[in-house]
Amino acid sequence: MSIFSSILSKLGIGSAEAAEAPGAIDPSVVGSSAIPISEIDVVSKLDGLAAASAEKLNWKVSIVDLLKLLGLDSSLTERKELATELGCPASAMGDSAQMNMWLHKAVLQKLAQNGGNIPADLLD
Repeated sequence: MSIFSSILSKLGIGSAEAAEAPGAIDPSVVGSSAIPISEIDVVSKLDGLAAASAEKLNWKVSIVDLLKLLGLDSSLTERKELATELGCPASAMGDSAQMNMWLHKAVLQKLAQNGGNIPADLLD
């Protein structure tokens, strides 16, 4: 299972297999005849996990905190693997801070594309 599929699974978004499939349905596509994926309130789920966590984790700005909150490995090796999986530009891969910023934005965008209700201010 891919790292992003693990993220989807932890949040209860769609099926991991559907998210990995080539040409997976993007719920933002207008006029699609596919059955829409029901939206999951990702913010509420993550805020709930953060409130219950003994550690203060700011998932809204940190990919490391987001992964920790979901109980996933947040090591640099795993983040690099996730970045590769999501198509991070080579120019960002050499700088962990730049990669982390790109990765956080990419994960939130992918969550939104797969049925997660992510506010626009977190996608900018």
